[in-house]
Amino acid sequence: MKLRKLEMLLEGFEAFENPDPALEQYMTPPVVAARLLYHAYMKGDIEGRSVLDLGCGTGIFACGAALLGAEQVTGADIDPAAVAAPYRNAERAGVTADFVVSDIPDFNCRSFDTAVMNPPFGAQKKYADRPFIDKALKCAGVTYGIFNEGSTPFIRSYISGRGVIDETVRCDFPIKRTFAHHRKDSLEIRVEIIRITKI
Repeated sequence: MKLRKLEMLLEGFEAFENPDPALEQYMTPPVVAARLLYHAYMKGDIEGRSVLDLGCGTGIFACGAALLGAEQVTGADIDPAAVAAPYRNAERAGVTADFVVSDIPDFNCRSFDTAVMNPPFGAQKKYADRPFIDKALKCAGVTYGIFNEGSTPFIRSYISGRGVIDETVRCDFPIKRTFAHHRKDSLEIRVEIIRITKI
């Protein structure tokens, strides 16, 4: 499957019905999700692999990984209301994935080949991304995550002795007006897609 085809399929996915600002529930933009997944696919980390989507939200990563040939896909999210959308998106995409309601620190994982995630950036709760990083390193051999631009030095230090950063890819992350405190119809922020390999 070509990158543009994947992006077009993800554009048809259902978004959050009632996003929770405290959980920073923004749907990962399809262009960004497709870029992360396709990059992971080209590195050999998706097709035929077991993939874990941490903080799966609408299931855009989980379903996208299944579309790219992942052998087994699991998504985990704390919000029971949000977990209904990934099942509908999986059905829409014609793929199979499992979704579990769980707070990320409490998620009881087995071993996965690859973890993918768009953790909270910490705008509402400081250090909200750390439990996601910790769980990814515990559960998977390779992790792809989206972080604010400039996060690479902190993450490199935070995972020291547990993992190494192999690559950092910078891109724009468009956010549509979602919550009452948003003043603009859309905003683009710069992010980093970081690939981490567990030591």
